[in-house]
Amino acid sequence: MQNMLTLISNVFRLGNASKNVGARMVVSSRSFADFTPQASFDIKKCELHRLVEGPSVTAVLTREQGLQYYRTMQTMRRMELKADQLYKQKIIRGFCHLYDGQEACAMGIEAGINPTDHLITAYRAHGYTFTRGVSVREILAELTGRRGGVAKGKGGSMHMYAKHFYGGNGIVGAQVPLGAGVALACQYQGNNQVCVALYGDGAANQGQIFESFNMAALWKLPCIFICENNKFGMGTSVERSSASTEYFKRGDYIPGIKVDGMDVLCVREAIKFAADHCRAGKGPIVMELETYRYHGHSMSDPGVSYRSREEIQEVRSKSDPITMLKERMLSNNMASVEEIKEIDVEIRKVIEDAAQFAISDPEPPLDDLCNHIFANNPPMEVRGTNPWVKLKSVS
Repeated sequence: MQNMLTLISNVFRLGNASKNVGARMVVSSRSFADFTPQASFDIKKCELHRLVEGPSVTAVLTREQGLQYYRTMQTMRRMELKADQLYKQKIIRGFCHLYDGQEACAMGIEAGINPTDHLITAYRAHGYTFTRGVSVREILAELTGRRGGVAKGKGGSMHMYAKHFYGGNGIVGAQVPLGAGVALACQYQGNNQVCVALYGDGAANQGQIFESFNMAALWKLPCIFICENNKFGMGTSVERSSASTEYFKRGDYIPGIKVDGMDVLCVREAIKFAADHCRAGKGPIVMELETYRYHGHSMSDPGVSYRSREEIQEVRSKSDPITMLKERMLSNNMASVEEIKEIDVEIRKVIEDAAQFAISDPEPPLDDLCNHIFANNPPMEVRGTNPWVKLKSVS
């Protein structure tokens, strides 16, 4: 109580000369008493396949969770916009697939599983790399091919990794059987962990995905197969590429759920349900997250030749995942406008600092080119561009 009185007296004492500082202190003091600590929200009911009951239609959100989700999703958004800028400046080269618009998927999945669970995804991987624990600094430095990148500048946009995170995979659909293999390892080791294997609607018609479904169902593997349906496989709409667009039913004999992928709470509750299903020994489950990407397929795709700018703007104005969460928190007195603005300012600074590092950090030296090919350290020489150049491989 004495500390609170001291704080209030300091605000008055500073007066008009320090109005901005005083405002921040008032916001800070509000957080102890005035904000709603927790609220319940009605969320969209999931469509079900081969399931009697589905995920909860009510989600409980604490103030701390809401602020964490907002900060994480906004960081992803700002990071991707910075990557867009660096690419247009020709500082980032090569393939680059941005994730803005789909942030609720990555955040909801991470909130619904454990840090020790496993995740593997396709080439639109920056968001998942961040939610799995890699810093913005390491992600942007990897995109610019610098030594401080998460893969030491040798992986680029599509090949980033972290503990319990297996990429970032450049071959369409190839990560799905790998995810089934990780789930097999979880079952074999008996560690009660699950693997989330993600793929896009463009990869959903690949044969290897159905082979993975078959093996996972036969062996009752703890695998959550997730189709991130962002409506377009490259520039082809789902209606033009798939005879059936009900991707959650594609597992046939495997239970499935269709989820609003623009609502972080819907995604979180669905993932919790799916993880409980797998941990109970019931085998795999297929999930479809209905979402939308704001950028084109990659940075080489302007994204407006097969859809209109008005369509993109309509999704932004009606279904944006970050705006949806922010409005929920503000309308339920779980945060203040000033607090949200302060978070936004902090995030912009983190992104700018990371971008400066990604530009100034040195590129890896040629001597590192063949390192880390093997987990151990066998004596090995790799021939370079001519027979007289030899490079050592060190793990």
